[in-house]
Amino acid sequence: MTRRAVLYAAAPPDEGQRARFAAFLKEKYGEEVELEFRESTLFPGGFRLEVGSEIYDWSVNGRFRQLRDTLTRAVNREGSIIPLMRETLRRWTPEAIAEEIGTVRAVGDGIALADGLSNAEYGEILLFSGGVRGMVQTLERDSVGCILFGDDGAVEEGSTVRRTAKRAGVPVGERFLGRVVNALGDPIDGKGAIDADGYRPIETPAPAIIDRQPVVRPLETGLLAIDSMFPIGRGQRELIIGDRQTGKTAIAVDTILNQKGKGVVCIYVAVGQKESSVARLVETLRKHGALDYCIVVNASAGEAASMQYIAPYAGCAMGEYFMERGRDVLIVYDDLSKHAVAYRALSLLLGRSPGREAYPGDVFYLHSRLLERAAHLSEARGGGSMTALPIVETQGGDVSAYIPTNIISITDGQIFLESSLFFAGQRPAVNVGLSVSRVGGAAQTKAVKRAAGAIRLDLAQYREIEVFTQFASDLDETTRRQLVYGQGLMRLLRQPQFHPLQREQQVILLVAALHHTLQDIPAEQIPLFAQELLRRFAQEQPELCARIRTTGVLSDEDKTSIEEKTQAYAGNFLAGAAEAQA
Repeated sequence: MTRRAVLYAAAPPDEGQRARFAAFLKEKYGEEVELEFRESTLFPGGFRLEVGSEIYDWSVNGRFRQLRDTLTRAVNREGSIIPLMRETLRRWTPEAIAEEIGTVRAVGDGIALADGLSNAEYGEILLFSGGVRGMVQTLERDSVGCILFGDDGAVEEGSTVRRTAKRAGVPVGERFLGRVVNALGDPIDGKGAIDADGYRPIETPAPAIIDRQPVVRPLETGLLAIDSMFPIGRGQRELIIGDRQTGKTAIAVDTILNQKGKGVVCIYVAVGQKESSVARLVETLRKHGALDYCIVVNASAGEAASMQYIAPYAGCAMGEYFMERGRDVLIVYDDLSKHAVAYRALSLLLGRSPGREAYPGDVFYLHSRLLERAAHLSEARGGGSMTALPIVETQGGDVSAYIPTNIISITDGQIFLESSLFFAGQRPAVNVGLSVSRVGGAAQTKAVKRAAGAIRLDLAQYREIEVFTQFASDLDETTRRQLVYGQGLMRLLRQPQFHPLQREQQVILLVAALHHTLQDIPAEQIPLFAQELLRRFAQEQPELCARIRTTGVLSDEDKTSIEEKTQAYAGNFLAGAAEAQA
């Protein structure tokens, strides 16, 4: 079938012009193209040539648009506008550039189908006639499906849609620290516009193996139960999983608060959360002086599914900006269960085949291409890192559901929070048996690793004995002491929210507990004892505390000193308690 071109102009071309058109079209498409002329006064000072979905706009407006785009690209590269405009204007000549324009076939529920964009690419931004932007999600034989980042009421069936040849991206930069933005990077905290340092695609390939280095530097959460048994390293992906209202977000927030003064950039991505919940979290960060090193990306439950879908990728792109400059980044995705639901809604609206639990078949790839971007870069790439803490909600503690199993297989471990422990007052409600860190002691400081010793094994033995003896009425002394010791450990691991412990504080408490210093102290008095113990060490042993904090090493002398002093203080504490009772 012969390809046809339509020429719109105020006057028909002469023979010489027709010959030049024919030569241009044959060179461009490699075949003879039939040229049809249609008179039009809409293109003064030039013409418009349409070949299928490709458009060559040689009118005054078309050439002006080329010049504007050229200037915009130049300014984005260099930033200095006046000399750059002079140089660009001096060198600029219009080019015959094809502009692909399609037609909206159907629109609704935040989805648009368009015809005529045969060269559109996955992830490309499309511009609709009403000013709304969209991103290509499906490529069919005769049409493309895209998700809309705006009110779909502004897009009408039969209206035009234009390719931009740009990938979806967000503005990035240092000035985003301390701000709350939406999934497109626009500020929503009422503090005015943000001057960006650049623009990054929201989806980029994960760093290759050759560009990574082992995860060996700790990213301490400040939570004794996690740092002692399930340490997290910089560049790791550690899943926080559990039922609703079991303290998942609390762990993430405490981890962010613990990074104060440590040079870590923190990004919190809220997906499908209530606006009031995000507002409380932002206020908490501000109250504790943590907002200055944080970026909050919010795609609330009231926003379109398309915004919830791209929010984690937008937050990740913002984090990569800092990581590639040698900085350490912590990013929290709260939560990926709602992210998967938003993607499922978009996929079903786009006509994709549903599979298990109605999710499309590529839902695993949805999260793997996000989480695998967390890494500890090699020294050649700057040595920066990005640590990911994805959060997933379970139903009735079922970790074998589709989305939880997917993300468990992608991450480097999980912290499982158990409802029964939470409601029994054990907070953080970490289940020692189901939680794991596949990086393990490699991401622990030597001091914490030595102080923690066999605490996980001791707790596992305590849980077994507790179950075995719950119906027993007569216990021997050894079993009774093991139960008391285990109860003391469990009580010690209870930690108030917004009170992360520093490294030296964790070491002191662990050494005291594993030395059986807490054995004779009543369980209900252990929190008070721990608080007073840390206060006395800070006052009386500042050199020892500073040495552990700065070196990350626990020497034999320091360990012996901690054991002796805690033992002596425990005796005084018990004596004082006995006098108070008398």
